[in-house]
Amino acid sequence: MTQTGTVNYHVHKPFRQAFEIDVDGIAGNLIQPEFAAAKIAVQDQRYEEAATDFAADGFAFARFPTGISDFKGDTWQSRYDAELADLLLQEVGAKEVITFDHTVRIDDPQAKRRPARHVHSDYSRDGAQKRLVDILGHEKADEWAQGHYAFINIWRPIANPINSAPLGFIRPSTVKEADWIVIDLIYPDRKGQVMGLAKDAAHEWIYRSRMTPDEVAFFNIYDNSGRPGVGHSAIDLVEDPTVTTPRQSIESRTLVRY
Repeated sequence: MTQTGTVNYHVHKPFRQAFEIDVDGIAGNLIQPEFAAAKIAVQDQRYEEAATDFAADGFAFARFPTGISDFKGDTWQSRYDAELADLLLQEVGAKEVITFDHTVRIDDPQAKRRPARHVHSDYSRDGAQKRLVDILGHEKADEWAQGHYAFINIWRPIANPINSAPLGFIRPSTVKEADWIVIDLIYPDRKGQVMGLAKDAAHEWIYRSRMTPDEVAFFNIYDNSGRPGVGHSAIDLVEDPTVTTPRQSIESRTLVRY
């Protein structure tokens, strides 16, 4: 089954582009690169023709209920981290898992963090290597870098099934190296990088319809063995216009050693 949605692609420029966050020290003041809105056909992974495999595609979906009923505050984090470690041990064959970041997103203009509506992957090579050192320190990062490690994002709906702005993924085999664009992230006190994606008609988009809080998507955002990072974005797509509950989700970034 195929749906139609809208995403915002990045645009190639002759200069380095950037997101500038909290510009001039004003919280929430944002300068962002130019985007190009595009209509896309997106296949529903609940149907066999859009099947995905983590080893081949870098992303997959699973039924994986959580024991956490409320993601407010911080008392849930250690329990949820343990659940995510179990998931990655089972699903991707990880030997060690460190969860270092959780972001709750709500599709509401008043929300602090809304769904990310631009096509991207979370780390460039340089950004991932810097993050590895930030998390582990230089000595341990050097040890991990001698083997196979990866950053994996785990995304889950919370509160209600997803009805609008679902998270969609591009099958990496349909992405050309030239489609990627390095984008700086400039904060008042630090700098990072993400990888934006420019539009290409060959991109094959996949999502899973009506995901519930008992389901997760997990996907590569950097892998030092050469497995591709997965381009992804919230897709402007409404499945049932009579349902008005906003999308709520939690995404968790993990560092994995194989």
